[in-house]
Amino acid sequence: MRSISVFGATGSIGEQTFDLVMRAGGPQAYRTVALTAGRNIARLAEMARALRAEIAVCADEADLPALRAALAGSTVEAAAGAGAIADAADRPANWVMSAIVGAAGLVPGLRALRHGSTLALANKESLVTAGPLLMATAASHGARILPVDSEHSAIFQALNAEDIASVERIILTASGGALRDWPMEALAAATVKEALAHPNWAMGQRITIDSASMFNKALEVIETREFFGVEPDQIEVILHPESLIHSMVGFRDGAIMAHMGAPDMRHSIGYALNWPLRAELPVARLDLAQVATLTFRAPDLSRYPALRLCRDVMAVRGLSGAAFNAAKEIALDHFLAGGIGFMDMAGVVEGTLDDLCGQLSLGNALPTLEDVVHTDHLARIRADENAHRIGRNR
Repeated sequence: MRSISVFGATGSIGEQTFDLVMRAGGPQAYRTVALTAGRNIARLAEMARALRAEIAVCADEADLPALRAALAGSTVEAAAGAGAIADAADRPANWVMSAIVGAAGLVPGLRALRHGSTLALANKESLVTAGPLLMATAASHGARILPVDSEHSAIFQALNAEDIASVERIILTASGGALRDWPMEALAAATVKEALAHPNWAMGQRITIDSASMFNKALEVIETREFFGVEPDQIEVILHPESLIHSMVGFRDGAIMAHMGAPDMRHSIGYALNWPLRAELPVARLDLAQVATLTFRAPDLSRYPALRLCRDVMAVRGLSGAAFNAAKEIALDHFLAGGIGFMDMAGVVEGTLDDLCGQLSLGNALPTLEDVVHTDHLARIRADENAHRIGRNR
C-alpha cells in the first residue's frame, strides 16, 4: 500500500488533497503517515481519524492539549511545533504533499526529499527561496519533485516526452486577480475584502491577495526558472481572464502546447497524486462551444510592479529569492492589518531588496539552508521597518 503525508492539510490545497484521497478509498487505498496543520485543530483531528494517520502535528505548541483531546481514543499520535513538523517529514512516505504556505514549507520539503520521497510541491516559496538547494537535494537522494501549482503542472504535462532543449518559450497565464479591471488610480485605496473577491479561483486568503497584486505570478516566474532550468528571457506572462488555459509551452518549430481545464486545483493535485498514470477526477469538463471565446492581453508593469521585481531577482539569483519572498510575506501581513495600502506592498519589497543588495549574490555557489534562513530573517526585519515607514507616511 502506498504511503502518503500531507503538510498543510487544512489549507485549500490540503483539503482538496484530502478530498481526492478519500474518494479513492481513504485508509483502504493509502497508508497515511503524517498530517500537519496550523490552528484548525478540530479539522486536523477529523482528517487524521478519517485517514487513520500515524501522527497529526499542529504548528503551535499551545494547541497540543486541544489536539490530544480531539484525538483521544484513536491510535493517532499528536505533536506540535515547527520542530515536530520537520520531524514528521523524517517519517518515510512514498508521496508527500508540501502545501504549507510560505517559507515555513522549505524545511519539511527538504527533509522529505532526503528520504527519496516523491514531493508534490504546492509550496512555491521553496523553489523561490532555495531552488538550487531543493533540486540538488532531490537529485542526490533519488527523489522526485512534481509541481502542483496549476501553471507548473500544465508546463510539466506539456513537456511530457519533450526535450527541454527544444523549448523556445514558456508562457504563464494569469487571471489578473480581483482588481484586474479597476482603474489604475483606484488601486491604492483597494481594501482587503475587495482584493479577496477573485473572479475564478477559490483559494486561501494570502494567495488570493497575491493573485491580485501579481506577486503570486512573480513567484511562479522564478519557480519556472528554477524548476525547468530555462533562461529568464524565455519566460513570459500573459493575462488570460477566463483562467481556462493554465500555461503554454512554445517550441522552436513554432508550435505551442496549451494545457486547458476548468479552474479547479484538484486537476493538478490529482495529476501529481496519480502520476505517471491519469485517474478519473471529479473536475468539470469544458464545453468549448459554451466557452466560445478566449482572451489574452499583456500585463501592465506599472499596475503589477511585482513582475518587474522578479526579473531583478532572477538576474541576481543567490539569496535574492529568499529576500524577495520574505519581504513579500511581511508586506502582505501589513496590508492585511491595514498598515499599508495595496500598492505599497511592492514598495516594501523593492526597498528591502535595495537594502540587502550587497548581501544577496553568491555567484555560482549553492546556497545552504543556513544561508537561506539567515537571509529570510534579515529581510523580514528590513521589510517590517520599511512597511512601518511607508505606513507612517501615508
